[in-house]
Amino acid sequence: MTKPSVSTTPDPLPPDRRHVLTERPNQRTRGLHTLNVAECVKLIVHEDHAVLKAVESARPALTRFIDAAAQRFIDVGHPGSATENLGGRLIYIGAGTSGRLGVLDASEAPPTFQVPPGRIIGIIAGGDRALRLSSEGKEDDPSGAAADFAALGLTPTDTVLGIAAGGTTPYVLGALTLAKRLTARACLTGLLSCSPVTKPADADHLIVLPTGPEVLTGSTRMKAGSATKMALNIISTTLMVQRGRVYENLMVDLRATNQKLRDRAARIVSTITGAERTAAFQALDAAEGLVKVAIVMISRTENADSARQILQAAAGRLDAVLSPRPPRLPRPPLGKKAAPARRPAARSKAPVAKRSPVAKKSKAPKPKPRTRP
Repeated sequence: MTKPSVSTTPDPLPPDRRHVLTERPNQRTRGLHTLNVAECVKLIVHEDHAVLKAVESARPALTRFIDAAAQRFIDVGHPGSATENLGGRLIYIGAGTSGRLGVLDASEAPPTFQVPPGRIIGIIAGGDRALRLSSEGKEDDPSGAAADFAALGLTPTDTVLGIAAGGTTPYVLGALTLAKRLTARACLTGLLSCSPVTKPADADHLIVLPTGPEVLTGSTRMKAGSATKMALNIISTTLMVQRGRVYENLMVDLRATNQKLRDRAARIVSTITGAERTAAFQALDAAEGLVKVAIVMISRTENADSARQILQAAAGRLDAVLSPRPPRLPRPPLGKKAAPARRPAARSKAPVAKRSPVAKKSKAPKPKPRTRP
């Protein structure tokens, strides 16, 4: 019996990624192993200051990407209508920490904004199992997203945002190529990276969050992960604001499904309508927990069915239903007094011409009282 031949050819060496910013050693943290608890906390907090600066530097690129995605996401259907799901979708795709952050942001959209679950989607290399158990080996397959994309049925109105801290993940770059191929290059694509990279040919947009070397070399769950979460918050929240799912700075598309959300929903209704808390709960119960419907019921003195029809006629936008009113001014922080109102500048008085002296008139003598004879 012949023994099966065993290949002696060694596996090819992986590409050298020393040029990737997130892989470089951080010279400021070389003594990390020598620090006590207080020193370690102080160092990590100090390094995290780079996160906000990185996101700030990406503001123009974030704006361009959101503007382009909004045209596809918003234009078709409106909240609560039968055509709601006909608009384009926002699809995050990544591996490891990047993939988990995309799934997290996508999963928060339905409870916060009442977006149907299929409108913002998160895909992670290795599937849902990879959310809890490491499947980083899946990130090396450039065709790994093929099955997920086939199940979704990508359309030209969809937006695919690849998330890769180092900007070189084969799974993510391959997904952008697949998305373009499946939609005849019509869908919108973007790459979000925390390391400066050349824009891939299949990425319409490149968003770079230059967070620099990590406290723990290569651990992109730290600064890169924090910056990525901030960027995804900005993307999804701004889309929802443009979609009319926010009024002032309130979650008006919230559905009250538990005690915490019922309390928040009642406070939102009271804030906008001025209704007492009891009346707000009564309207919410009649509106089946839908905040927008409850607000229209109170502000327009309508029943729930009429309120829904009014909202549908306004494409779900509460600002189009309510009469314009000036925004509430922010309250001063606790412990600080509000700045005194500025008095208008006093008008300069014109000089008054002096009157020429006038001779005083002599008073006529009072008549003496008559005496009777």
